[in-house]
Amino acid sequence: MNPLLRRLHPYPFERLASLMASVTPPSGRAHIPLSIGEPKHAPPAFVGEALCAATDALGTYPVALGTEALRRAIAKWLERRFALGEDAVDPRTMILPVNGTREGLFSFVQAAVDPSADSLVMMPNPFYQIYEGAALLAGAEPRYLNTVETNGFLPDLDAVSGAEWDRCALLFLCSPGNPTGAVMDEAFLRKAVALADRHDFVIAADECYADIYLDEARPPPSLLQVCRAMGRDDFRRCVVFHSLSKRSSVPGLRSGFVAGDADIMAAYRLYRTYHGCAVPLAVQRASLPAWEDEAHVTASRLLYQEKFEAVMPILDGVLEVSAPAAAFYLWAPTPIDDEVFARDLFARQHVTVLPGRYLSRPTDAGDPGVGRVRISLVANTAQCVEAAGRIRDFCRTL
Repeated sequence: MNPLLRRLHPYPFERLASLMASVTPPSGRAHIPLSIGEPKHAPPAFVGEALCAATDALGTYPVALGTEALRRAIAKWLERRFALGEDAVDPRTMILPVNGTREGLFSFVQAAVDPSADSLVMMPNPFYQIYEGAALLAGAEPRYLNTVETNGFLPDLDAVSGAEWDRCALLFLCSPGNPTGAVMDEAFLRKAVALADRHDFVIAADECYADIYLDEARPPPSLLQVCRAMGRDDFRRCVVFHSLSKRSSVPGLRSGFVAGDADIMAAYRLYRTYHGCAVPLAVQRASLPAWEDEAHVTASRLLYQEKFEAVMPILDGVLEVSAPAAAFYLWAPTPIDDEVFARDLFARQHVTVLPGRYLSRPTDAGDPGVGRVRISLVANTAQCVEAAGRIRDFCRTL
C-alpha cells in the first residue's frame, strides 16, 4: 500500500465517535447534533425536480469538462455575485465542475504539487482536514498557519520566512473561515497574491461559505474579485472552490466547481480526465438552476441570521463567544478542556459539538484549537435555541 497513507490523521468525526463511545446520554432528551457542518435547511424543490427530470442522462458517460450550459451558468453566477464584469470568466477555459469542494480540493492538490520537489503546502490552522490529507498524499509537507483571536482569526502571512515561501507550492485560504467564520478582506487577499507572485506558488481559495453571512451589506469578497481589482484579468496563480452544499443546502448532491487561471485549469482538466470523477450529467442538470437562482439562497441565509440572533443572547454570560462575520459556526472558548467539555455536554445534555483540537494541529506557537469547540448552527431555529439553553445550563454547572 501507499506508505503515505500512514501519515494521515484520524478524521475528526472518527475521533468524536471514539470520545463518545463509552458515554450514555440522557434518554429523555432528544439528541441535537451540532458537530457536523451539514446544512439541514430544506433544499430548493426545483433541484429535486431537475434531478428527476434528468434520468435520461443516466445512460451517458459524463466528461471531465462538464456541460457547456453548466459552465456558462457558473461563469455568470461568479460575474454577478462578485461584480467581476461581463465576460470576465471564460466558461470554456476557466471552470471545471467537481463532485463537491471536498473532492475538488483533494484532487487539485494532486495535480498542482510536484511530489519530488520537497514542497510545502500552507494552510490555516485550524482547518478543513482535506487540506492536510491532500498535501500529505501529494508528498508535500503541511505548514500550519495559526488563526487566533489576536490576529482576527486570519493566518499570519508575515510569520512565514522567505525560505519557507520559496518552498511553498500551494497556499490554502479559507474565507469565510471554517471553523472561525472570519472573512479575508481585499487588503489581505492582495497581500497573498503579492506573495504568490514573489515566490511562485498557487493560491487555492476555499470559498464554499461565501453566501452565508450575517451582514447583508457586507458579502464576503472572492479572490477572483480582488484579482480583477488588481488588473489580473487572467487570475494568474489563483483558483477558487465553490459548492452548492452550503449555498443551496444540498450536501448530498455533491456538486461544486473550481475556477481561475486558465493554464492551471488546463493541467487540472488533464488530471481529472484520468482521475475518473466527472460530475454525473443528472447532477449537472440539477445544479444549473441552483446557480441561476438567488431567492432560495437569500431565504436560507436569513434563517442562519435568525439562529445567531436567537442563540447569542442565551449563551451570553456563560461562553465568551461572539457571532462570526460569516459561515454558520460558533468557535467558542471552553471553560474546561475542550474534549471534556464536548464529552460531558453530550453525557448530560445530549448535545454534540466538536472539540476544537480535532480541527487543528500543535505548532511551536501552540495549538489554536485546544480550549475551543465548534458549534454548527445547522439544525432548525427551535432546535438551536433548545441546544443553546442546554449548553447554558451545562456551563452553569462547571
